[in-house]
Amino acid sequence: MTAAAEGSPVFGMTRARRNALLQSESVQGFALISPTFVYALILLVLPILVVLAHSFWTQHYLTIDHTFTLENYRIALTEPIYRDLLWRSLYISLTVSFFTVILAYPIAYFISFHGGRHKSLWLFLITIPFWTSYLLRVMSWKVILGYNGVLNSGLMGLGIIDEPSTALLYNSSAVIITLTHAWAAFAILPIFVSLEKVDRTLVEAATDLGDGPLRSFLRVTLPLSAPGVISAALIVMIPTVGDYVTPKLVGGKDGVMIANAIQAQFGKAANWPLGAALSVTTMLVVSLMAGATVLIIRAIQRLAR
Repeated sequence: MTAAAEGSPVFGMTRARRNALLQSESVQGFALISPTFVYALILLVLPILVVLAHSFWTQHYLTIDHTFTLENYRIALTEPIYRDLLWRSLYISLTVSFFTVILAYPIAYFISFHGGRHKSLWLFLITIPFWTSYLLRVMSWKVILGYNGVLNSGLMGLGIIDEPSTALLYNSSAVIITLTHAWAAFAILPIFVSLEKVDRTLVEAATDLGDGPLRSFLRVTLPLSAPGVISAALIVMIPTVGDYVTPKLVGGKDGVMIANAIQAQFGKAANWPLGAALSVTTMLVVSLMAGATVLIIRAIQRLAR
């Protein structure tokens, strides 16, 4: 026997005693972890419960009536203004996700397959613009798309247009362009990670069996990187539905989204129950849309096989 074994507190104990000691230590460890876990769970769930509770109440001037009612949900689902804002938000979110993934995939593919030993440098360069303030980047696009902005000046300088266009800013297209740029890096990174996991020998095998670059990409690389594409789409889609800063700055009346209405209810209107009902409705719709997106992409992936 070694000295370490002789000094062990469990040395010489019976098996039942040793198991009881280990079990008691496990219980003590769980007791130490449990409060932290409960505290974190409360911090996560409590805000949702508060919003959910408010959605079943009503507001009378500055007083909240705690009587249970579904009136706020009726307004949220039947009032044309809120219904239209929600559909517009979903349309913008899906469009931004689509264009972001379309733009991010070639960049991630180039870095993964052709970046060589400079992959870290490429990723570093991609993330540099996102070190600046989100608000500053949105304002930069306002300058670019403005009436006397960079884009209008460039088009006039090339002789493509005779006078500045007002169609570039304060509409849903401006919101889509700005959000696509703002979330580009967040789509590139998960796609890059997924491409890094693709077995290069499978690509070489497809080439040896007669597949060209395009066919090899469609049959091997793209299906194997589908998890990264799904992750990128969800990472972009879910937050953009709730964005209210970008629509407020570059959207105008044609680019207002549901988050702006929610912010107005919690702010100037001081109608927290209606704002809470709009928030809960939006969360449920986004959750259903995210689940449907995953199912559709997986179905397309199975059909491609």
